[in-house]
Amino acid sequence: MPLFHQTFLLFALNFLDAVLTIYWVRNGYATEGNHLMATLLDIGDMPFLAVKIAIGTVTAIVLWRWRKMRLAKYGLAVALAVYIGLMGIHFVTGLSAFGYISDTFVNDFSAQFGRLLA
Repeated sequence: MPLFHQTFLLFALNFLDAVLTIYWVRNGYATEGNHLMATLLDIGDMPFLAVKIAIGTVTAIVLWRWRKMRLAKYGLAVALAVYIGLMGIHFVTGLSAFGYISDTFVNDFSAQFGRLLA
């Protein structure tokens, strides 16, 4: 996949993460794990979304600007892997929110994921 498409995909996943986070938090299905972003979300949806989009935009610009550097390519690959993982978390949250999986499964999944990151 060309680097431009990867950079655009990263921005799109960042935006989707922001929208889904707002939806899950506002409907009581989840909490924001990042304390700084949780504070912005407590202030309102627009400040949260604006900062999230700004972070995604700056990241995309930096990665695109230095696209010929090996570090930028590796950084982009790692960032995409992280956001794809986050989309998995959103997917499981959605399954739980709509009653397709039990709360016990979600708690076990969260504990396993937490151990993996620790």
